[in-house]
Amino acid sequence: MHDTLPEDQRYFRHILKKGESLLEYYGFERIDTPLLESMDLFLRSVGETSDIAEKEIYTLKTKGGDVLALRPEGTAGVVRAYIENGMNVRPHPVKLFYWGPMFRHDQPQHGRYRQFYQLGVETIGDSSEAVDAELIFLGYKLLDMLGLDGYSVHINSLGDSSCRPAYLKALKEYYKNRTKKLCSNCKNRLKTNILRLLDCKEAECIEAAKETPQIVDFLDDDCRAHFKHVLEFLDEVKVPYILNPRLVRGLDYYTRTVFEFMPDEDPSTGSGQGGAQSSVIAGGRYDRLVEILGGSKTPAAGWALGVDRIVLALKEKNANIHDGVSRPKIFLVQLGEAAKRKSINLYESFRKAGIDAKSSIGRDSIKSQLRIANRLGVRFALIFGQKEALEGTIILREMETGIQETIPLEKIVEEVKKRLRSS
Repeated sequence: MHDTLPEDQRYFRHILKKGESLLEYYGFERIDTPLLESMDLFLRSVGETSDIAEKEIYTLKTKGGDVLALRPEGTAGVVRAYIENGMNVRPHPVKLFYWGPMFRHDQPQHGRYRQFYQLGVETIGDSSEAVDAELIFLGYKLLDMLGLDGYSVHINSLGDSSCRPAYLKALKEYYKNRTKKLCSNCKNRLKTNILRLLDCKEAECIEAAKETPQIVDFLDDDCRAHFKHVLEFLDEVKVPYILNPRLVRGLDYYTRTVFEFMPDEDPSTGSGQGGAQSSVIAGGRYDRLVEILGGSKTPAAGWALGVDRIVLALKEKNANIHDGVSRPKIFLVQLGEAAKRKSINLYESFRKAGIDAKSSIGRDSIKSQLRIANRLGVRFALIFGQKEALEGTIILREMETGIQETIPLEKIVEEVKKRLRSS
């Protein structure tokens, strides 16, 4: 887990601002769920045999004996909130987005920490292929709005309960004589969750999976038609994609469409820019999760964006970040105790007038304060010393020319406003 220092905050604000503007335009509303939830919520949603449940989840027991967990992902909490707050009576689909930290006791890697931030979206109550395509389109547009290119959408269909059992049977048959070639984790997954073998990033397991049967060959007519229509929608909105028959995602609740936004291959190495663990957006359809968590049968789909990885990508690209934070127009230079006491009310007057200002109340040197004003690039410095405090005046200094003028203190706010308007 790491600190987000002041110089990095602007990247987080930039991503959130861009994400909010896009998602709110498309009808998504923000929801915030607790960092702590019942451990049972995540066992039922992500699956007891998933890596999250078996190795990565942070748990604690309260004095009352409840077993809680720091949220490892956002979808389960959003679905729980949808059920508990009676959101099923709202017009559907219910479109929600969230922002905040998640926690996994994972091996730290490039852009992935044990506390990491996600921006996520969920569309609950619509089984249409158009929903899957819209979500993918929004992810694609958000990366574009952030100025990030060089990512491709990897996409697959996992089918559903009507066709997946036949594929799992074929997969077991394929691995029957290849057990010795698997890593120790995948040898256990053979018995508990064989689909996860396709998600393993160990070299020996990647090699063993090269000739596995493809799940798209086992889709029934409904799942095949659904997937075909998703791809047609993506073609229509010109979102490029790569069919990845071994993309399965790491959570048990997915059905039908799954996708990840991955860096394009580097021609010099033939590998993705960030390696095997480098997806920046990932998600899919989860038509059974609402029912699993106690609601009525309700289709849903969503994705989550890894904010920390996007921050790294923006830094690596030396992106020009406009985070919406206003820059100061004036700097208040204060000299002496009387001036410092009176400057607090003066500073508040500028805030009420909507004039962005900065000051350094602890410094006594006029030179050091003017150096700060110059570094901030302010238009005016206001010099307020002992003499000015006694006389009820203040010196207005034009930073670019160095020209100074003494102004009555009660008129300074309006004078600054007038000069800023004319500049």
